[in-house]
Formats: sequence, C-alpha cells, structure tokens
Amino acid sequence: MKKIKKFLLGRATIVAFAILLQLVWILSFLQGFRVRYSFLNSLIDIVAIFVVLVIVNKKSNPSYKIAWMVVILAIPIVGLVVYFIFGRSELTRPTRKRMEVINRELEEALPENLNILKELEEADKTVYRQAKYIRDWAKFPVYNNTSTKYYSSGESMFPEILQALEEARHFIFMEFFIVEEGVMFGKILDILKRKVSEGVDVRFIYDDFGCVTTLPQKYYLTMQSWGIRCVRFNPLYPVMSVIMNNRDHRKILVADGKVAFTGGINLADEYINEIERFGYWKDTGLRLEGEAVWSFTIMFLEMWSYITHTAERDLGQFRPERYQAKPFVSDGYVQPYADSPLDAETTGENIYMNMIAKAKDYVYIFTPYLIPDNEMIKTLQNAAKSGVDVRIIMPGIPDKKVVYWMSQSYYEPLIECGVRIYQYKPGFLHAKCFVSDDTLATVGSINMDYRSLYLHFECGVLLHQSSAVRMVKEDMLRTMAQSEEVNIEFCQKRPAAIRTFLGVVRLFAPLL
Repeated sequence: MKKIKKFLLGRATIVAFAILLQLVWILSFLQGFRVRYSFLNSLIDIVAIFVVLVIVNKKSNPSYKIAWMVVILAIPIVGLVVYFIFGRSELTRPTRKRMEVINRELEEALPENLNILKELEEADKTVYRQAKYIRDWAKFPVYNNTSTKYYSSGESMFPEILQALEEARHFIFMEFFIVEEGVMFGKILDILKRKVSEGVDVRFIYDDFGCVTTLPQKYYLTMQSWGIRCVRFNPLYPVMSVIMNNRDHRKILVADGKVAFTGGINLADEYINEIERFGYWKDTGLRLEGEAVWSFTIMFLEMWSYITHTAERDLGQFRPERYQAKPFVSDGYVQPYADSPLDAETTGENIYMNMIAKAKDYVYIFTPYLIPDNEMIKTLQNAAKSGVDVRIIMPGIPDKKVVYWMSQSYYEPLIECGVRIYQYKPGFLHAKCFVSDDTLATVGSINMDYRSLYLHFECGVLLHQSSAVRMVKEDMLRTMAQSEEVNIEFCQKRPAAIRTFLGVVRLFAPLL
C-alpha cells in the first residue's frame, strides 16, 4: 500500500498526469474547432502534409522520420500536436546557439597534437581514420601519456572512486544521469561534504528526469546548503516542452584534473550490487589518469557553463599537469569523446558502425538495449556475412520488459546473417562496450538505441594499444561463458500474433 501511495503521489506520476491533462485539453480544443468549423479538417490535412514534407527533408535518421510520418498521416490532429511537443529531437534554437558558443570557446582549449595522429597513421590506418573522424567531427583529440584501468563491475570500481575523491585537494567535478540516496551515494556524499570543508571546489550535475523517482524535487538545494555547487540538467516541470526529450545521460567524475572515471555506472546501490534488482547487475567502468582527463574536464565545464550561464575565466587551474608532480604514464592511445543532440553528427553511432565495418577478425559488444536503426542492422549483418565474428551480449533479466521484448525482435534478422547473440543469465547487463581485433575498444555511456544515439548527451573513450583493450575482451569472454546463446528456434517459437505485434511496434521504436 505504501509503495502504491508513493507511486501515485510521486513527482513522476504528477508530472506525467499534468502533461497528459494538457495534451487532452489541446486535443479537445482542436477537436471542438473541427466540429464547429468543418474547413479546419482540410486545413489540418494540409498542415499534416506540409509537416511531413518538412520531416522528409530534415537531416535526421530515416527510421525516426518514417515513424513520425506514419503517426501524423494516420491521425493528423493527434500526430501534429504530439510531434510539435515531443517530436522535434533537436533542442530549441536559442538553446542550440548558446551551447554552440560555449562549445566553441572551450574547444579552443583542447590540444591539437598532430604528431600523435601521424604516429597512428603510420602504425594503423584503420585506427587512424577512426581517431581522425573523432578529432575532425566531434572536436576531441587523441592522447598518449595516459594510463587506463577497466572495471568489470560497479563494486570493483567503487572503492577506487572513493579513493580518488579522498585524494582530491583542489576540485571535484561529477556529472551523472541517475543519483539515488543509499549506501553508494551516502559514502560519496560524506566525502564531498568533508572536501567542501577543506576548501575543495566540488561541483555536481544530475539529470532531473533521470532522478525523478530517486531524489526529492529540489535536492540540488539541499546539496547547495552543504556547500556543494550542485545544479540540475533540464529541470522536469509539469509543462509540455520540446526539450524534455534531450537528457544528460553521461557519467563523468574528474578529481583534480588528473583522474577521471566514466562508463555505464550511475550512483545508486544496484550498480554496486548493494541491493538486488533484476538479478546480478553487470556493469563496466573506466579510469583514466593523465593528459586525456582534460577532455572530460572540458565536457563537464561545457555542461556547467550551459546550465549556470557562467564562463570559466581561468581554465589553466583545471589542467591535468597543474597538480601532478611526476610525468604521466603512457598506456597506448586514449581518445575521450562526447556526443550531443545539438548537431546532425551521430558521433556515438558512427564510432560503433566504424568499428563493426572495419573489424577484420571479430567485434564483441555489450549493450543493455538493442533497438538499432536500419544502417546499424545492415552494418552488423554485412560484417557477419563477410566472416567477421560478431557477438552481442544482452541482459538475461530485463529492467524494462517492453524494451526487452522489442530488443529480442531484432534477434532473428541478425542471427540469420551470422551474428551471435547471448543473454547474460545471472541478471541485468547495463554495460556499453565494444572491442575488436585485440586492438581497439570503446567504453562509455552510449546504448544501442535511438535515445542514446540521437537524443541524449553521451560520452565514451576510444582505446588503442591500451591494457584496457585486453581487459575488455577478457571480460566479454567471461561474460559469454555465463550467458546463453540465442538460436533461431528461440526467435521463431513465439506465436505469430506476438511476432506480428512486435514487428508493428518496431516501426515506432524511434519514438520510445
């Protein structure tokens, strides 16, 4: 009873109900006008056709466009209203302009090390092209002089997060999608409060939608009262807004500019298996120490400047070498990158597809959700058809059943072409990693679904000739041994009605 009451009175329910009421009112208002003025029917049909033509000419994913075109043409009055409120995946024009100015200013502080790119070009043309793509189109450089450490679980990374926070003497930057009160965040919070009292500059960003069911509505004010400089990304209000679709899904922690953590791990107890949700929670993370941390510092400061409407006067105080007495250790090539809904460049998806298409021997993939667009499906299929060993490891226990079933609806066309798919039996797999040919890997926050690839702010790290590459592969092989391989019979044993239903639902996957 308490859980039901909490759900009914929770902020997420109230916001959803308020938005639904607004939507119903708008639709009722328009429907009343249609009944009273018959010419509006023709006008709405004309507007629907015009909007569809605009959508056709947009520089966006074809699947996303087709889904909206079907909705708008099938039920024009509903489709138009919902599209204008929720369907425009790009941020509003003033938001885009402001963030573009911030990005340009901070990107000028990122180094341009042409010698490293030249080394890569001479050593491995395939890796060089991937690195050059990230540098030219995402504006993030490749580094050496950086050590890496890969974590195969949240509980293995957590003690080292606490250690990095304890050792911070100057500043701590944290940016997370989900934050929940409990053992994990409680221990972090104790350190952050203490660090504030020691004069450390502690800044914290959380996504308001990601925390809608896990934190009180104005928790940022509570953190501010402790001296922590805390802000929310894209505050969730009970008002329909085009920018509700765009969330900050990144996971970033920077301590003193010389150590950074990223990956799929949020700040909640299931991520360190302190509590059990959906069986064992399998996740991954990455620690960087050295020059490449600078890119994560810039990512954080870009978001901080956007939210707070402030600019940093002295970026030099955050540089990796500022508080590092000895030279950094080099562990191959490291290239952090960010992906943004601000532009038409789907950086995360292009990095994934490049790795699949350029793989010579194998490509192994961790992803909790598998809702790819047609380009990604074809890339996976063509790689497998050409003899590349393509394997995808998915959860065995879902966190969202509809998304889980939809993900499974993509199994059959992939398996038919030679892609091998595994489901992790002990529980839910939340990791987002790729590894190929013992040379290249990426670890980050980017799922293989439309939201991550097109609508969210995301981040990741490309790794080459790094010890973390080997560790990612070893972890994937261990995880496969704990998983069950899916065969074509698994896909075909479902009743025809369910398979047909899922096929129809897939048409609208980009809108979920």
